[in-house]
Amino acid sequence: MAGFAQILPMAQCLALLKWVKDENLESVLSDPVKPWQNGTNESFNGKFQDECLAMEWFRNRLEAKVIIGDWRRHYNEIRPHSSLNYRTPAELIAGLKNNLSTETRQSS
Repeated sequence: MAGFAQILPMAQCLALLKWVKDENLESVLSDPVKPWQNGTNESFNGKFQDECLAMEWFRNRLEAKVIIGDWRRHYNEIRPHSSLNYRTPAELIAGLKNNLSTETRQSS
């Protein structure tokens, strides 16, 4: 789990995993340094890193908040996604709403 390991040092990741095991908890976390356990999240993290973080030099938190917010809006509303058959999320939602209203009219 590269994303988690990037936030916490490896010793803390291992301590957390040990605690989860000692408490007999079922972990929903990916193991440290095993990004293939959560491909969707790691794919997003890679895009965020490559398309936003690596392209900017933030001078302060406010600037980071604004730039990351703009990137997030672009990613969620404007950018086509291969997983959505190269549609934007907004196009997908509009199509679903249209299909629902058509189905509702036909069943009435």
